[in-house]
Amino acid sequence: MPRTPIDTAPVAANAIDGPLRAEAVAALMPPEARRWFDLRVVERTGSTNSDLLRDAACLPSGTVLAAEVQTAGRGRRGRAWIAPPGGSLAFSVLWKFDGNVAALSGLSLAVGVAVARALEAQGAQGVRLKWPNDLLAQQEGAWRKLGGILIDVSGATAGTVAAVIGVGLNVNLGVAASAIDQPVTDVFALKCCATRDALLAAILTELAAVLSAFAVEGFAPLVDEWNQRHAWRGLPVSLAEDNGSGDAAAGFSGCVASGVAGDGALLIDTPSGQRRVVSGDVSLRLAPAAVNRP
Repeated sequence: MPRTPIDTAPVAANAIDGPLRAEAVAALMPPEARRWFDLRVVERTGSTNSDLLRDAACLPSGTVLAAEVQTAGRGRRGRAWIAPPGGSLAFSVLWKFDGNVAALSGLSLAVGVAVARALEAQGAQGVRLKWPNDLLAQQEGAWRKLGGILIDVSGATAGTVAAVIGVGLNVNLGVAASAIDQPVTDVFALKCCATRDALLAAILTELAAVLSAFAVEGFAPLVDEWNQRHAWRGLPVSLAEDNGSGDAAAGFSGCVASGVAGDGALLIDTPSGQRRVVSGDVSLRLAPAAVNRP
């Protein structure tokens, strides 16, 4: 079936992008990437991750669900994700892997590399990664959140494991930024004026390459690339219990962020030597002395 010509003009300054169009996204992807995905766009849902996770057993690998509005969008550990219609990208990808859950170690970091590559290819400047699942950029001397990755897994401990990979990306927040309770930035502020159709096409194209390779080789081949984009590499950091208490994790004060290992573990240098952190139940934070350092 012939495709309708696609308008790929940049978004005007401070404008809200038009609605996502599945046909437009597909047309902007190379055939070798497009074949991996079945993209569906809905106006409103509770959570794209929850929707795909519920139906994972009967959906094919490569199913993508994007929503203009998520009434129950989730960030890490169940936090609400604010995504203004037309000013953000919120989508989930179902990808099925052979093996067990342990084989997915480092998956969120691999996805971060794919998203960063795509944004850079579309002209975004200064995209950085924070362990284990955030995209950041520095503006006016402060680190600001650009996006986040949420991975839900279903399946037995052996056999086929279904990973639902949720990506939330601030594209052009406008006044909605004032409703978010942490410092944030968006793609538009990083000198990228691509449409959301073009951004989603670019991200899915990179995900096709990264996820198919990850299924065979894991995260290890991406370690150097992730570390090159590590936002806080070489800076003083602390680890806090991620339970809302803000309590420092035992033995992890006076630390310097070193990088990540081939299995996705965070490496930090402590007064007693280098330590590995693999639990997602801790929150990595800059130490006060490093907050305003470049």
